[in-house]
Amino acid sequence: MAVVVVESPAKAKTINKYLGPGFTVLASYGHVRDLPPKDGSVDPDNSFEMLWEVAPASKKHVKAIADALKDDNELILATDPDREGEAISWHLEETLRKRKSIKKDTPVSRVVFNAITKSAVTEAMKNPRQVDQELVDAYLARRALDYLVGFKLSPVLWRRLPGAKSAGRVQSVCLRLIVEREMEIESFNNQEYWSVKAVLTTPRGHEFDAKLTSLSGKKLDKFDLANSTDAELAVAAINSRDLTIASVEAKPASRNPSPPFMTSTLQQEASRKFGFGARQTMSCAQRLYEAGYITYMRTDGIDMAPEAVDAARDAIQDRYGKDYVPSKPRIYKNKAKNAQEAHECVRPTDMTRAADDLKVTDADQRKLYDLIWKRTLASQMEGARLERTTVEIGAADGQVGLRASGQVMLFDGFLRVYEEGRDDAVVDDDDKRLPQVVQGEAAGKSGVTPEQHFTQPPPRYTEASLVKRMEELGIGRPSTYASIVTTIQDREYVLKDKNRLIPEDKGRLVTAFLSNFFARYVQYEFTANLEGQLDDVSAGDREYKDVLEGFWQDFKVAIDDAMDKSITEVLEKINEVLAPHIFPEEEPGVDPRQCKNCGNGRLSMRTARSGGAFIGCSNYPECRFTRPFGPPSDDDDMAIPPDGKLLGVDAGDEIRVFKGRFGPYAQRGPVTEENKKPPRQSIPKEWPPEEVDLATAVKLLSLPRLIGPHPEDGVNVWANIGRYGPYIKYSESTSDRGGVNANLESLDDVFTVGMNHAVELIAAKVASRGNRGKAAVPIHELGEHPEAGGPVNVFDGKYGPYVKWEKINATIPETVKPEDLTLAQAVDLIAERAAKTGKKVAKKKAPAKKKAAPKKAAAKKG
Repeated sequence: MAVVVVESPAKAKTINKYLGPGFTVLASYGHVRDLPPKDGSVDPDNSFEMLWEVAPASKKHVKAIADALKDDNELILATDPDREGEAISWHLEETLRKRKSIKKDTPVSRVVFNAITKSAVTEAMKNPRQVDQELVDAYLARRALDYLVGFKLSPVLWRRLPGAKSAGRVQSVCLRLIVEREMEIESFNNQEYWSVKAVLTTPRGHEFDAKLTSLSGKKLDKFDLANSTDAELAVAAINSRDLTIASVEAKPASRNPSPPFMTSTLQQEASRKFGFGARQTMSCAQRLYEAGYITYMRTDGIDMAPEAVDAARDAIQDRYGKDYVPSKPRIYKNKAKNAQEAHECVRPTDMTRAADDLKVTDADQRKLYDLIWKRTLASQMEGARLERTTVEIGAADGQVGLRASGQVMLFDGFLRVYEEGRDDAVVDDDDKRLPQVVQGEAAGKSGVTPEQHFTQPPPRYTEASLVKRMEELGIGRPSTYASIVTTIQDREYVLKDKNRLIPEDKGRLVTAFLSNFFARYVQYEFTANLEGQLDDVSAGDREYKDVLEGFWQDFKVAIDDAMDKSITEVLEKINEVLAPHIFPEEEPGVDPRQCKNCGNGRLSMRTARSGGAFIGCSNYPECRFTRPFGPPSDDDDMAIPPDGKLLGVDAGDEIRVFKGRFGPYAQRGPVTEENKKPPRQSIPKEWPPEEVDLATAVKLLSLPRLIGPHPEDGVNVWANIGRYGPYIKYSESTSDRGGVNANLESLDDVFTVGMNHAVELIAAKVASRGNRGKAAVPIHELGEHPEAGGPVNVFDGKYGPYVKWEKINATIPETVKPEDLTLAQAVDLIAERAAKTGKKVAKKKAPAKKKAAPKKAAAKKG
């Protein structure tokens, strides 16, 4: 027997069915070793030696594999067919050899399959090979580079840019793309332009739309009609002339399908059609792959195995007929520079199986499979055939010219199954069908309308368009896109809103810092060239340590230079770079950085201890003016900076208002080592946090307010503000989960409600709930526990009477009436209940006896 190792238990379960009883299939649960997250794990001074460590969670999985090898003296490494899969196999083999679990006579082989099907797995087992060292070297180079950037550059960020979290070799370049796009949008000045649309009629009474294309005998460019006056003159020119159909031209056209999916296009299309993030897409695809429904999902390839092409063509003919099958198979060629990354495309393993045929209950997985299946079939279908018609309309004097366009679908072809999505909606009037028009006949005018337009800034990136742009620039690889896009969101450098990626303050700051002090390492071309060198390593054309050496020499110099800069120097440089954004010129001749509060201070960017940034005055603490990081606004005087808005001092404590994760709140005193959780109180949503003053904040911080003891039983009654608004609580303590809560009408009632009104509200609440939640009152008090102390009482509960002592409740048997229960019987019931639940009834300690005072010695007689 042989031990076969794969990454996941789901994959192991599927493969085990195909291999049968002659094999033991185990899972490594991903990577078993990694570089420990501490300085020195990669040593540039010692030929880039790497110190690997088996992860604590992986030790039991490695042990399970080692134990299996004691009985089965053969190891088959069947991890994924890419660079990461090769690395996992290499790590496993190295780890097992160090444990001496692999003996000299233990055969070790590597097998790869692109799909988890019986035929693919069986074929792979017939063609074993050794671990591909060139792919492993490419992995080692990438891992070392990522470590060196992360563990050498991130500390520089922490020390020179407080609040920044980390930098990454590809992540920082990706962040730069998003920040630069946002700066383009902010600096964009829209331009007005006009167009003219006419609704024309044929002699048979059919209407169609046409656009003005020439005026005064000259072809119109986009901005020729610059304002409403120009547009109205153009409308008048059309209305004052009779129009005739000058020409009608119909041309055949065709549309061909897109190639099948590779990783990046799958992520883009899932984002466009379903709003899936890159991580969500890859997670669903992983599950489908492990279940044997699709081929491997991390690939740069778009080619399809010949047998898969034949299967797709057969499935198309069976479902849609022979007209939808082209005479020859469609051939798609890989564009990937590195053949090692270009596996077969992402496709179904069985072309006849639609989403409805899957034994999958997860809705997202079904959606993604349906997308892959349709795209794969469409890629081998006949193209769509169209007829595009262009109609030119003009006046006899040639002073105005209009054009109408339309198209007719003659044969839908692949469009019957699938049409690729678009990142941004495009309105296309050419898709409309035109009525029958004949050259030379008159065109009547039903209406001529001028339309105003403005140029639009480039759109913010979606995850789909960002991945597409990274792919175009050669940044990152299919296996890394999802993690990169996810990381910059997890670091709070980027916010995802309505599927669009918006840079946060931290993201802008990090990009500004890196672009000025590590400019080379966030250049798109440099990053793409480095990816090319790593591809050369995996192809065996370059030594990986040469790549590391070339990178490290210059990078270390940049690190040392940056550490020589003071925080003041760094912030002033960022002030200069981001000046158009944070200090825009508002009045000619007036310094935009002059403090309007004190008149002579200079505004500059400051970093908050909590992370992020704000704008403050150089005259601090005499001038306490602050405003949020970003362009100035009318609300700046009221704004709350990251370090909180100081309202004043009460009882020696600073009272500040903060904006937190769950909304604004007031806080008494600072966070210190001695007082890590100073008193805080959420500000009600009805009160604008910028308008809260010192007196209001002090009132809030005094909550919960004790109204007093209930006149009937002495239980405390409180007034407070909670998640659902103002309320009173009838309970010994506000932290008790029990008791009765009753809503108050207004926030002011929290500070003014008296006991009489509180008692009425509590009584009404108890009555409405049928006494549910009312503070429990004993029906019989038995006295103190004779051994452990503390009252022993009888209560009437939901499921019958019971006896209670401390936190132990014991049901009273039906044979005993609660009023007849004695203290001795109750103690026995409590002891039985305590024994069942594992609780102990500790005996009451006897009070310590006082030592007798020493007797004074008798006075000696004289």
